[in-house]
Amino acid sequence: MGVVLFLCKEMAQKEVIEKLAEQVRILIEDHRLKSEQCDRLAAECKSLKEENRSLQERVKQLDSEVANLQLGEGLAGDDRNTAKARARVNRLMREVDNCIAIVKQLK
Repeated sequence: MGVVLFLCKEMAQKEVIEKLAEQVRILIEDHRLKSEQCDRLAAECKSLKEENRSLQERVKQLDSEVANLQLGEGLAGDDRNTAKARARVNRLMREVDNCIAIVKQLK
């Protein structure tokens, strides 16, 4: 009877070990898949950040073009943009004055 009981315990332990080994294999595979997914998402995130930066630069360029067009129209006598043109010219003049003041301080 002792031998049979010993064999039963050994078989039960073997089943537990096999189940644990299978669960470990599943976990390892899940980890591998999640790591690959994480790498793909990180690359996509990097790409999207670069695209975002590029688009923001393009928006700045377009804003500058719009401002220049409005200035040109305002200086050409377009009533709609005259006030904007005048304000921009005044702002540019203040910037030039500030630059001149800085240069004078450096002398």
